[in-house]
Amino acid sequence: MKTISITSSNLPTIFEQIQTQLGGKLEVKSKEYSLEIDNDIAKGMVSGISVEHAISYIEYDIVFNEDVVLTYKHDNASSIHFGYCSKGSLVQSYGQSEKQNKLTQYQTGIFSNSVKKRTYLSFTKNEEVRVSMITVDVLSVSDNELKDHLQNTFLINNENTEFAYMGSFNLKIIEKIDHLNTISQKGLIRNLLINSTVYLILALEIEQHKYDLLNEENNSNSLSLSDMEAVRDISDFIRNYPEIQYSLKYLSKKAGLSPIKMQEGFKIMHNRTVTDFIRNVRVEAAENLIRTSELNISEIVYTIGLTSRSYFSKIFKAKYNCSPKHYQNQQGKLGVTA
Repeated sequence: MKTISITSSNLPTIFEQIQTQLGGKLEVKSKEYSLEIDNDIAKGMVSGISVEHAISYIEYDIVFNEDVVLTYKHDNASSIHFGYCSKGSLVQSYGQSEKQNKLTQYQTGIFSNSVKKRTYLSFTKNEEVRVSMITVDVLSVSDNELKDHLQNTFLINNENTEFAYMGSFNLKIIEKIDHLNTISQKGLIRNLLINSTVYLILALEIEQHKYDLLNEENNSNSLSLSDMEAVRDISDFIRNYPEIQYSLKYLSKKAGLSPIKMQEGFKIMHNRTVTDFIRNVRVEAAENLIRTSELNISEIVYTIGLTSRSYFSKIFKAKYNCSPKHYQNQQGKLGVTA
């Protein structure tokens, strides 16, 4: 078993230490770090982003050729690590003889930095793993509301007794991580998009923890991974075919879920009921057609599966704060200007 030791919370130093122990080619652009590894130890990529002084993001997309333990040990007792596993699995613990917490695919995990013990992340030989970690130095966070919430929720006492939480499955987070990795803009726009996406991922992690605590108090069981994947598949189906006249019974049968589980899954994944989600998909599809097609409003209404133009105008205005016709006219003016 190979041990990789990290003794700093500073992102440039972390990448220097990883490169020293794993090898690979390190590329640094502005606040972004990318370490490509292809040797006897591992194959894959470790990437990182410095969001602000108090917040950093690291993603391991890698296969190790032997069992590997990544250890964190530094004196910053106010750090909280927000993890998410997009592929494979890994194990977190505060020592080889301590309780092991397994983080599996699509699962969230939150754990504190211990000043007394090392934090262990264990990777299994020949298993493809993609795991993301947002590290927050709570006491250095500039937003007071965020600082207070993190401190009161995750920093148990002044000595920072070890905190480890393995959460429920969440498929919204992987969508944001995938989006983060496909941002193509440069310069200031790129930095703003990256920072906002990392903050959104952090918000989803915090929201998931809050949701799990609420379910625990209500003795409610969260949906399984297969249930959440079924909800995601149904969501994609609705996006691809917004014109179909859906019913909850039809969608539940297609997904193999009860109507109650279907509604719960949509609430978790989209923060909407099934009906609200369908309506939102149709409005967004209509907005796209107004911008990109020559169809008139009545044709667009029919294309997205609605029959009432007045109802469509009502829900469009509720989302975009203007009528569909006004929006279409503005698009026409922009086209002439261009």
